Amino acid sequence: MTPAPPKTLVIACGALARELLAVVEANRLTHLEITCLPAILHNRPEKIPAEVRRKIRAARGRYDEILCLYGDCGTGGLLDAVLAEERVARIEGAHCYEFFMGAPDFAALTDADPATFFLTDYLVRHFDRLIIKGLGLDRFPQLLPTYFGNYTRVVYLAQIEDAALDAKASAAAQRLGLAYEKRVTGLSGIAGFVTPKNADATPPSPSS
Repeated sequence: MTPAPPKTLVIACGALARELLAVVEANRLTHLEITCLPAILHNRPEKIPAEVRRKIRAARGRYDEILCLYGDCGTGGLLDAVLAEERVARIEGAHCYEFFMGAPDFAALTDADPATFFLTDYLVRHFDRLIIKGLGLDRFPQLLPTYFGNYTRVVYLAQIEDAALDAKASAAAQRLGLAYEKRVTGLSGIAGFVTPKNADATPPSPSS
């Protein structure tokens, strides 16, 4: 008889909540609970390690295992230092682009053209708020070459197949004056991380 999986908490970036919930539903991971930190913390990455530590310590004693679904996300190794102290595992990868694609494929893509600006499903959905308004380009459009003048292309890493998102991503690239490519990544990276090691992960369908 297969033992029940440990009661697990995943501390995740809010930008990954939708994708993580899809993995949980597809694999019926009833032993797993999720808590998210605001995605806006990416604008202040120095705050991420302390906020993750706070979540860990608030959960101690209530779970058999705690996992962290975050890249380094600009913390300069400080998040990994906190997780080592707290004995919490993190998904491998410097950022979500890397663990969505897989490290070898991501390295090959960036080696081919380092001047690549990446979008995910989350960033496409919130492009105007996070990129245009977030960088002040709605008020100061003359700053566009300052921010994006050294990029050559946008690569949309799609977690699902969605014609509406594809159209939005293409329009975003056009707005930035960059070439456009799309790669469908699916969610196998997240699924492999949060699914118990004695079970096979079933990523949601890319079209779901």
